[in-house]
Amino acid sequence: MTSVADQLDKVLHKTAQLIELCNALQEENDLLKLENQSLKVAFDTSKVKNADLEEKLRVTKLAKSIEGTSEKSLDIKQKINDFVREIDKSIALLKK
Repeated sequence: MTSVADQLDKVLHKTAQLIELCNALQEENDLLKLENQSLKVAFDTSKVKNADLEEKLRVTKLAKSIEGTSEKSLDIKQKINDFVREIDKSIALLKK
């Protein structure tokens, strides 16, 4: 049978081990909190960058659609001018 002193030593030894384990876990927890915070900052930064890129994409699409409309508009104006010239020629021929 073990003595009370031996049992007390075992309890103290196990308590010391638990304290060491607790300290190690606390350090790991602190490191994980720091990593979590840095990942949150990186995520927020990427969200802002993503929003900026989406806005640029929207503006680019709008500019291209306007550019396409502008080209179509020029083509339409050219065709109208051609028709007006033909009509003018026809009127001139009818007057003779």
